[in-house]
Amino acid sequence: MGWKLAPKIEEMLKKAMDFNGIDQPEAIALMHLDLDSRETYALMHTANQMSRHQFGLKGENHFHIGVNVEPCPLNCLFCSLTEKAAIFTEKIEFPIDDILQWARIGEENQADALNIMTTGTYSFKRLLEVGKLLKKTVSVPLVANTRDITHREGEQLLDAGFVGAYHAVRLGEGKDTPLQVEKRIQTIRVLKDVGLQWMNCVEPVGPEHEIEEIVDRMFLARQYGATYSGVMRRINFPGSPMEKHGMITEREVARMVAVSRLVMGDVPRAHCTHEPHTASLMAGANLFFPEVGSNPRDGADQVGGGRGRSLQLTAQIQMEMGLDPMLPSNCFARSARAAGSEL
Repeated sequence: MGWKLAPKIEEMLKKAMDFNGIDQPEAIALMHLDLDSRETYALMHTANQMSRHQFGLKGENHFHIGVNVEPCPLNCLFCSLTEKAAIFTEKIEFPIDDILQWARIGEENQADALNIMTTGTYSFKRLLEVGKLLKKTVSVPLVANTRDITHREGEQLLDAGFVGAYHAVRLGEGKDTPLQVEKRIQTIRVLKDVGLQWMNCVEPVGPEHEIEEIVDRMFLARQYGATYSGVMRRINFPGSPMEKHGMITEREVARMVAVSRLVMGDVPRAHCTHEPHTASLMAGANLFFPEVGSNPRDGADQVGGGRGRSLQLTAQIQMEMGLDPMLPSNCFARSARAAGSEL
C-alpha cells in the first residue's frame, strides 16, 4: 500500500521545510487532521525534521521553581493557586535557603535555565531580591515568570540578573482570567524593548478552545519572535471549574506541537511542550519543564508530592527519544556550562 498524502497537505509540508512558516488557513487545516491519518504522522515527521535540523539533538530542560503558594485574588479559572479554588488558604513563601538549594540542584543536574515562577500578587521587589541572590549562587540563566510589567520593571529584571521572562497570552484571556489580551501583549513588547528574551507557550489548551483561537496564539509567538513556543495542555486540578470540559490527550497535544513548529519556522531556538511526555518529542518538541515548589495545576505543591517531574526524569525521557540533554543550550547566547564561551 502506497503512502501518498493528500496533495494540499503534501504541498503545505514541503513549504514548511523551507523554514518560512505557513499561513493561518494552512495551520487551521492541519489542526483539523484526523489523529489516525497518514497526514498527521507526516505533519509530525516534518516538524521533527525541522527541529532536528535547527536544534540538533539538544534536549532542553528549563527548571521551574515555584517560589510561593497563596490564594491569589486574580482567580484565573484554570489555576489551583486562587482564592476561589480554596486549595491553598495561607500565603507561603518557600524559604530562600530552599530556593537556593533547588537552584544548586538545577545547576548540578545540567538545567539549561531556571524559571522563577510567582503568583500574580507576589511582591515584585522580592522577586528582584531572589534574582540577585540566585545570580550570586549559580551560573544558570534566570527566567522570570511574573505579572504584567512596565519598561522600568523590565530593566529592573535585567539588573537583577534575569535574561528573559516567560509570558503568555492565555487561551480564554479576559474570560477565564481578569486580564486583557492587549495588556498581555504590551508586556511582550516591554520584554522585547528592554532586551529580555521572551519565552512563550500556547496554553492552557482544553477541548473547549476553538482552533482559530489556538492558531492565533501560535502566530502571536511568531510575530513577536518568541525564543521558544509550543503547547501546554490544561491539567484539571481537583475541584477545578474547568473539569466539565475534560482534557485533551497527549496525542492531541503532539499534533498541536507539530502545527506550532511549522508556524514558527526559523524563529525559535527551542520548541516546548508541557507536561513532559514522549509523543511531542516526535512532533518537533525538544524542551521540557521539570518542576519544584508550586505550580498552578496541582492540589499540592511539589514539596508535598505534586505533579512536578525531576530533572533526572525529563532528561531520561529525552534520551529515550534520541535527544541529548547534556549538549549546550540553544536558547541563550552563552552556555552556563561552557564557562562563558560563545555558542
